[in-house]
Amino acid sequence: MARPRGVEDTVILRATVRVMCRVGPAGLTLAAVAREMARRARRSYDSALGALAALTAESAAEISTPESYANHLAFLCMDLGDPQLYERAPAIHRTQARVIEDLLTEAADTGELRAGTDAAALARSVQAITAGAGLTWALDREGTLEQRLRRELRVVLSPYLPPRHDLEES
Repeated sequence: MARPRGVEDTVILRATVRVMCRVGPAGLTLAAVAREMARRARRSYDSALGALAALTAESAAEISTPESYANHLAFLCMDLGDPQLYERAPAIHRTQARVIEDLLTEAADTGELRAGTDAAALARSVQAITAGAGLTWALDREGTLEQRLRRELRVVLSPYLPPRHDLEES
């Protein structure tokens, strides 16, 4: 069965080569490749919150219809139900959480988020709204998934933004 494409193969392969060259065969994991891709995305944006919004939107780049989202969920259900597939799922989930937390920590350190923001707790909320936004979008079919993800990310981050900071500016 072919994997659903959310990111071009060439992008994944380049990230894999960079990781292989840096850490060798023993350190080559899906999680390490995901972190490398997040670093690449971070360098493309002026702010941590801008990179977070882009990564969130990019995660759904190939999910353009409720039917494609249903296929995405079907793969997730397979991951959760099959012990061999599940082995890798938590590592990917934890890597996503670390990437989000790192971006939120950076945002707090640079003043994009209010001082004292609990980046770990907020990262868990961001992951939860990302998953929930997809399901809600597939049910109510309002706008695009990317629009929904960006809107829900703004909502979850808004209480943590300093006065006069707009996520769209990031």
